[in-house]
Amino acid sequence: MHFNRREFVSLAAAGTLAPLAAANAQAAYPAKPITLVVPFTPGGSVDNSGRLMADRLSRELGVPIVVDNKGGAGGAMGSVYVAKARPDGYTLIVTSQSTHVVNPAVNPNLPYDAVKDFAPITLIDRLANVLLVNADLPVRSFAELVKYAQANPGRLNYASAGTGSVSHLSMELMKTQAKLPMTHIPYRGAGVAVTDLIAGQVQLTWNNLSSNLGNIRHGKLRALAVAAPQRVSQLPDVPTFAELNLPDLNLTSWTGLAAPAGTPTPIIERLYQATRKVLQDPATRATWVDKGMMVPEDVTPQAYRAEIAERIRFYQRIAKANHIVLE
Repeated sequence: MHFNRREFVSLAAAGTLAPLAAANAQAAYPAKPITLVVPFTPGGSVDNSGRLMADRLSRELGVPIVVDNKGGAGGAMGSVYVAKARPDGYTLIVTSQSTHVVNPAVNPNLPYDAVKDFAPITLIDRLANVLLVNADLPVRSFAELVKYAQANPGRLNYASAGTGSVSHLSMELMKTQAKLPMTHIPYRGAGVAVTDLIAGQVQLTWNNLSSNLGNIRHGKLRALAVAAPQRVSQLPDVPTFAELNLPDLNLTSWTGLAAPAGTPTPIIERLYQATRKVLQDPATRATWVDKGMMVPEDVTPQAYRAEIAERIRFYQRIAKANHIVLE
């Protein structure tokens, strides 16, 4: 589009050049490297999912995507950083159940609004959650666990990734619905909780499958149930919670992508379409399965925002019923 000097002055006076410049910038997006913030330290499932997607999305978009780990305060530090970033599509965040569902559900003083401060893009993956027990515990099914717990009150201690975490809320819901007498032992993170579970310091926990597939395959831990739409291919003999008549526990976890609120819709749409294209690639799908991850269904930005809001309400009900509040 070309203008002569008189047209240029006229447009400037009318205040129309700024929108044109913004439109041109959006059409050229992306024109420089993108920063993808992981609001946790390296090595966890959120970090792993983010890095896998960053590598593939970088190739699809044709620009580098730099992963920046900003851990701290249960993911709040990195989340606040992105919420306050310029909404131009060059700073994104790997969202998770912790940062965008559970933190808002249990912490009334969270320094960001998980719904209003972000522009959701889509899901990267869904993660089956799994009920894990120490390999030496004399139970091999969920029914045997219930029978053992009721016959041995006070003997079962369950580990969580911390007070107010997904594992804490999920296990409290299971404790109530299955009438399981057991005691909560909070840890500072899922990694140390699983380490103590393997060592026999605690007897069971709730965690995602992708982080524990190796421990299950090597006999270090035993899986009794999975939270997934159907049985997972990696554990075909392990029933879902829905099969055990505990449908409320059958929620998957997920990781996704979001931008700061106010990011232009054409940029969100570009990122959404590029991510969906990556997830449809057979090589990506094979890698996800190998890592114990599920390729998500097509989740639009609007549907993703609605799911975040609905899950916050779900976990708020659990937190309220069990008097779980973080200040």
